Amino acid sequence: METKQENIVRTDYSEIMQKSYIDYAMSVIISRALPDVRDGLKPVQRRTLYDMYELGIRYDRPYRKCARIVGDTMGKYHPHGDSSIYEALVVMAQEFKKGKTLVDGHGNFGSIEGDGAAAMRYTEARLEKLTQEVFLEDLDKNVVDFVPNFDETEKEPSVLPVKIPNLLVNGAEGIAVGMATSIPPHNLGEVIDAVKAYMKDNQISVRGLMRYIKGPDFPTGGIVVNKDDLCKIYETGTGKLRIRGRVTTKKLKGGKKQLVITEIPYTMLGANIGKFLNDVASLVETKKTTDIVDISNQSSKEGIRIVLELKKDTDVENLTNMLYKKTRLEDTFGVNILAVADGRPETLSLKQVIEHHVDFLFEVTTRKYKTLLGRELEKQEVQEGLIKACDVIDLIIEILRGSKNREQVKKCLVEGNTEGIRFKTKTSEKAAKKLQFTEKQATAILDMRLYKLIGLEIEALQAEYEQTMNNIALYKDILDHYDSMAEVIIKELDAIKKEYSTKRRTSVENAEEAVYEEKKMEETEVCFLMDRFGYMKLIDKNAYERNKEAACSENRYVFTCMNTDKICLFTDSGKLHTIKAVDIPLVRFRDKGTPADNLSNYDSAAEQILYVASVSQIKNDTLLFVTKTSMCKLVEGREFDVAKRTIASTKLAPGDELIFVGSAGEMEQVVLQSAGGSFLRFLKQEVSTMKKTSIGVRGMRLAEGDHLEHAYLLGGHQEYTITFRDRPYVLNKVRLAKRDTKGVRPRV
Repeated sequence: METKQENIVRTDYSEIMQKSYIDYAMSVIISRALPDVRDGLKPVQRRTLYDMYELGIRYDRPYRKCARIVGDTMGKYHPHGDSSIYEALVVMAQEFKKGKTLVDGHGNFGSIEGDGAAAMRYTEARLEKLTQEVFLEDLDKNVVDFVPNFDETEKEPSVLPVKIPNLLVNGAEGIAVGMATSIPPHNLGEVIDAVKAYMKDNQISVRGLMRYIKGPDFPTGGIVVNKDDLCKIYETGTGKLRIRGRVTTKKLKGGKKQLVITEIPYTMLGANIGKFLNDVASLVETKKTTDIVDISNQSSKEGIRIVLELKKDTDVENLTNMLYKKTRLEDTFGVNILAVADGRPETLSLKQVIEHHVDFLFEVTTRKYKTLLGRELEKQEVQEGLIKACDVIDLIIEILRGSKNREQVKKCLVEGNTEGIRFKTKTSEKAAKKLQFTEKQATAILDMRLYKLIGLEIEALQAEYEQTMNNIALYKDILDHYDSMAEVIIKELDAIKKEYSTKRRTSVENAEEAVYEEKKMEETEVCFLMDRFGYMKLIDKNAYERNKEAACSENRYVFTCMNTDKICLFTDSGKLHTIKAVDIPLVRFRDKGTPADNLSNYDSAAEQILYVASVSQIKNDTLLFVTKTSMCKLVEGREFDVAKRTIASTKLAPGDELIFVGSAGEMEQVVLQSAGGSFLRFLKQEVSTMKKTSIGVRGMRLAEGDHLEHAYLLGGHQEYTITFRDRPYVLNKVRLAKRDTKGVRPRV
């Protein structure tokens, strides 16, 4: 018995990974994430629209359940899960996302404020008239290639014969592998005008095309404020648009004003509307502005309407500029015109997009008229046969009556074969032998009904023949001459523009950078309180004076500072967290404070606060840092006046942690206490003043396995008593020694 030989192919692992990853990446790029430049559709969109067309869900027919459409599309063409298909269907039906909706949705298809669509079992849909007439027409005329579906049981179009540059009209968004596309929507009428201009002069520049396409036209309206950058964006295919919402001022009785936002930037769609409202509320809460009295979102199906109630003497222009600067009322839209062109991803300029589409239009139109010409030539052949048959109808009837079967008649009509046919006269037989109809003509004659021999029917046949000949001449002219074909395409584009174009919604202009003057905060002295649980608050200084004793007994840190100051939190992990005093709520004395976690990057679960002070307190002071492994250093307080919310206050060796941070400015001595009960007292001058980025110098020489537990700062004549082993112990009695020596164990 023969043993089967195995061929082991040795390949470098990285080579296999590279090939597999590139194959995967290209599959995602071409088959899922990026639109085709010709029809501006991703595969999932194309397949969904074609499936609706095949199911007969036309614009003039009843709606059908979306679940039916999704299931059919997934089963026949797109085996990638129902959620992606339904999501694509929903987006094509949302007028606030698309320049032109391609699907007519019935039911809850989501809202501009980010509400999701209802489940597909509840919603219904059908094709829009535009989709049917501009995207799917002529599919029966062999205008595009059909390819096998995933299991080769069906055929699907490789591209739809779209008559407009849908990539520009509806835009596109998609994230592939290593690349992403982001194309803004444009105005249909302007895009058609640009296509016509290119067809008349294919040497036209991008700037020339921009005489027709003013810029993006977002369904949410708004204002594009960097008009001068558009030319470069359209020339390179990449860049950033700056979009603002549309704001109007309304004067009310009593001198009050309202700021009404009626259009929003396209990037604010969905949940970002809620974020904008929260951002405005935050500006009010943090007192960045005191001009806004109330915010209300009055948006509905009719459109966006966000109303800000203002105080009487509000500087509206300054407030509007503040909203542009501090919220998403002004935002950027990143443009990257990336699409699949000639089977590969390519970043395209405006002119290249139109160029690719016009080439596609001519290809589709050529294939359409070749198919129509073929059909007309077939009709011509049949009609000529029928006209010729009418002239010799008596002979044909005689052949029919004298024949035994259909094949005998057909042979006689095509080849003049009279064998087996009985004729009344030799003349008839002689005439029959001269007949030379084609196969198609003979079949048409045999299928012809007797009523066609009526005089009026014969005249109608003659008229049809003349019409066929005119059509053949017309189609040949279109196929043979560029100008004739261009005229046909332009005529179709004009008809589409007339029926479907709408007014531009987005304004395009040059606007200056939004500049606003921040109102200077009135500087006042307040009192900072922080309890042992890490809750902090500010109270009025007068309230503190009235409750001084309670404030000091109930809180771990109590000090006065200005409301313009910053609070510094030093933690055992060696971090410094800063909080602006203005961000800490100013409350009544008995009100609960806010956790430090909520106001800074401090994490109470991972670190402990060792020392709290204001920047103004430590700016002219010196701080002592002591670590668990007995590293010490002095750092000038001005090093901690920083802009960042969190920095490293000191450098720690691996496994080390801070045990003490304190103000050393007026102190003279340092006392270190170890976990083993050793104490070391030495002069502060022995500790070097260093930068915050240094580790420090050794304080006490520790026994093996021992570590520092506490550190204390002593004044010159101050007596400092602690509890050690349940007894009072005066630190001043510890023998004064040198730094970097062993400590002493007290007799208690």
